[in-house]
Amino acid sequence: MPRVLELKDKTGRTIYLTDERYNHIRKHPEMKNSLQLIEETIRKPTSIQSYSFDPNIKYYYNYQKDRKSKAKHLRVIIKYLNGEGFVITAYFVVNP
Repeated sequence: MPRVLELKDKTGRTIYLTDERYNHIRKHPEMKNSLQLIEETIRKPTSIQSYSFDPNIKYYYNYQKDRKSKAKHLRVIIKYLNGEGFVITAYFVVNP
C-alpha cells in the first residue's frame, strides 16, 4: 500500500500514513487539507494517551487554538505493530 507520509514521532518510532487511510480521513469535511496538521501532531503532540482496550493503540493530540469550531484538539489514532506505527484515522474533538 502506498505511503503518503512516513516520519519519526517524538519517541523516535517510525509512523506512516497510507494513501487508503488518508483518503478515509479526508472524508471528514474539516480534514480535507490536513496532511500538515497530522504530521505536526505526530512530531510534536501536546499529549499522547493510551487506549484502555488495546495497549498497541495511542491517541496523539495537538491543540489548534485558532479553529473557529469548539473542537480544537486534533486526535490522530496510531496503532503500533512490528516496531512501527500506522495512522488509523484523525479528526477533531472538543476534549481529549
